[in-house]
Amino acid sequence: MSDATEECLGDLGERGIQERVLRPRYAGTEGFGDDSALLASVTTPSELVATTDSCPTPVVNLLGEPDLYHSGWLLATINLSDLAAAGAEPLGLVVNYTLPKATTVREFERLLDGVDDCCAAHGTKVAGGDIRDGEVVQLTATAIGRCNPGSRLRRSGARAGDRLLLVGSPGHLWAAALLKTGQATLPAAEAAELWRRACEPMAQLKAGQLLATTGFARAAMDVSDGLFATVRTLCEANGVGAAVSADFRLDDLVAEVAAQAKLDPFDLAQTWGDWGLVVVVREEDARLVTKTLREEGIAAQEIGTLTADEKLTLGPETAAWRGIAQERFSASSWHGGEPATVITDMFKAR
Repeated sequence: MSDATEECLGDLGERGIQERVLRPRYAGTEGFGDDSALLASVTTPSELVATTDSCPTPVVNLLGEPDLYHSGWLLATINLSDLAAAGAEPLGLVVNYTLPKATTVREFERLLDGVDDCCAAHGTKVAGGDIRDGEVVQLTATAIGRCNPGSRLRRSGARAGDRLLLVGSPGHLWAAALLKTGQATLPAAEAAELWRRACEPMAQLKAGQLLATTGFARAAMDVSDGLFATVRTLCEANGVGAAVSADFRLDDLVAEVAAQAKLDPFDLAQTWGDWGLVVVVREEDARLVTKTLREEGIAAQEIGTLTADEKLTLGPETAAWRGIAQERFSASSWHGGEPATVITDMFKAR
């Protein structure tokens, strides 16, 4: 992971890392160097929420150079996306890095750049953290947010007859993977844009806050393990089933890749890695909510209806939906691998 000619973290030691790398970057952060991070001074009534998550090996690192920038960006997005699913405003991120001593200072700075750039893109910042040495890279963060009293979105609260909305644009990550593995082609500028979207997924914070403050959302969850796993979990939390449409809209570049790879749009829409939200709204509100989100520049589409029979069905023929679930502690849990093999497994018959 390191170049013998470059300075490594093991050369600096903890105090050297603090003074040479972290202090120049975070000295302006209130509480830097203290034992606790100051997230915000809360002067109005609010509910605080917290989430913590670790970062897996980014798919884009397997498709291109193993740049720790991508890991940093993904670490922040993963945690901020959970705040989005609560309808929360982010107050800050507390990070925990375990890195080998052979990690170069340049690699460490790329990791920090990824986290900081992602936080800035989402209107928040790193508030504090910890670093230690270990044999393998382990990246974890805790995101703190606040909600207006009584507005926090949860996975429960839905009923049969409610509508499911997908918020965000699915399929960019795995469309980029299909490009990188030669199963589709695009002009250079368009391929670069698709790659950027895959490398820099955005949490749906604006959508979550809008849905929470307006009271439109009855339940919500972020799409971290794939659409199937998300819908199934929401159904289980509410004792309902879902009839999901197989007719999904994709962004133009993603749709073009799907067509070249001979995939149905739904095959890309149900994948993971794009950090959208699945939101439950009342039947009578579905059209208005979709319109409101789109007017704010947020992609949204209705994808199905909750049912009383606790079954998951797909398409007009209401066949049983046996979808992709990138679920931890299961055979499909993401631990990296050869991209071509992973893609083949991803797009087996649904």
